[in-house]
Amino acid sequence: MKSSRTLGLVMIAPAAIMIVLFFLMPVVLTAVFSMTSMTTATGISGGVYQIAPNSLIALKSAMPDIAAEMAEPRYTIDDAGLKAVEGLGLAPGIAAELRAKHTGEVFPTRRDVERMIKDLAERPSTREVKQISEQFNRSVLNTRFDSKEQLFSALDSLGFKLTPEQKQTVARVTYTGWTWTTDNFSRMATSPDMARVLFNTVLYVALVLMLFNVGYALLLAILTHYMPPTPASIFRGIWLLPRITPVVIYVMLWKWLAWDSGFISILMGKFGYPPKNYLLDNAYNAWLFVVLINGFIGASMGMLVFSSAMKAIPKSQFYASEVDGASRWQQIRYIILPQMRWPILFVTCYQTLSLLASFNEILLATNGGPGNATEVWALSAYHTALRNYAGNLEYGLGAAMALVLVVIGVMLSLLYLRVFNYGTLVAKPLIED
Repeated sequence: MKSSRTLGLVMIAPAAIMIVLFFLMPVVLTAVFSMTSMTTATGISGGVYQIAPNSLIALKSAMPDIAAEMAEPRYTIDDAGLKAVEGLGLAPGIAAELRAKHTGEVFPTRRDVERMIKDLAERPSTREVKQISEQFNRSVLNTRFDSKEQLFSALDSLGFKLTPEQKQTVARVTYTGWTWTTDNFSRMATSPDMARVLFNTVLYVALVLMLFNVGYALLLAILTHYMPPTPASIFRGIWLLPRITPVVIYVMLWKWLAWDSGFISILMGKFGYPPKNYLLDNAYNAWLFVVLINGFIGASMGMLVFSSAMKAIPKSQFYASEVDGASRWQQIRYIILPQMRWPILFVTCYQTLSLLASFNEILLATNGGPGNATEVWALSAYHTALRNYAGNLEYGLGAAMALVLVVIGVMLSLLYLRVFNYGTLVAKPLIED
C-alpha cells in the first residue's frame, strides 16, 4: 500500500510542478506586482533620490517656500571651491582668507556671496569676484543620490534645516523607484474609465458566451446530431476553420470583409452607398464584428464538446422515443438537454474564463476602438502594462487589473458549480456493481 502511494506521488509530481510553475507562480507574482507602483519611469529595480523639476512641482503643494529655495542655487564655501579658487591664479591671500574666515558658510544668493568677497582684504576686481563666486555655486537640482542619507546630507550642507516630517515628504516626492502601495486598487475603484471597461467586458462575455459559445454551439451540435454521419462530419470540419486558422489571418479576413475597400463596401456600392470602414465606422458596428469574430471561434469548440456528449447518449433512448411517437423537439427537450448539464457546465466555465482573459482578436480587429468603445478589461490591462500611447507603462496597475480578472474568474467558476449543482453531477451512483 505504501509503495503504491509513493508511486502515485511520483507519477503526479510532474503535473504538480507544472501547475505550480505555470499557474500558481504567475498568479502569486501578479498579486505581488499589483501592490507596487512600478512603471516605466520607476523601473523594476530600486530607484534613487533626485530633486527634478517634476518632483519640485509636487513638493510645492506641501512645502512651497522650501521647494522655491531648492530650485535656486546656493553658494557654499567648501574645500572643493577653495581649491578651485587657488587654481585661478589670483592673489594667494584671497583663498587663504576665505579658508580662515568663511569655511562652511552658506549664502542663499549670488549677491550675498559676492558682497562678502568684495569685502576681503585683497579687494578683488569685479571680474575676479564673479570668477570666485562661481566656484562655490552648489545645487541639488537634478543630482542623483543613492540613499536618503546622502540626499539629506547634501541638503544640510546647503543650509536646509528640515524637520523629520519635511524630510519624509521630500524623500517620498524625490524617490524615483517603485514603492509598495494599494493605490492601484483605489484607482480602479474610482476611475470612470475603469467602470466603462468593466461594462464592456460584461457585455462582451455575456453576448459571445450566450449567443455563440453555448447557444449557437448547442444548436450546431443538435443539427449535426440528426444529420447523416458524412455530411455531419464535413459540416463540423467547416466550423472548425475559425479555430484552426491562425488568428492574424482569421482577423485579416474579417477586416477585408469590413474595410472601405472590402467586400461589404463593394457590395453596397452596387446600390449607391459610398464605401466606408464598417468595422470602425461606429461603436455598434464594431461591437457586432467583435462578437461575430470571437463567437465563431468559440462556437466551434462548444459544438465539438456537445456533439461528443450527444453521441454518448444511448441510441436506445431515441429509438424508444420514436416508437412512443416523440417529435424531434420532444427528443431534444426530454432526452438531450437533461443529459447535457455537465457538458454545458464545462463549456460555460471554460469559455467564460477564456473570454475574460482573451483579447487577441479585439486587439487585431479594433484595438479597443473606436474611441475605446470595444476596450475590454484584459485588453485594457495589456495597454496599461505593456503598450500604450503615452509611453509610461504602468506595470503595477496592469498587474492589479489582471489580478481582478483572476478573482472574477474564480468567483464565477464557484457560482457555476453552485448553479449547475456540481455535487450532484459527481455524486456516487445509488446502485453500484
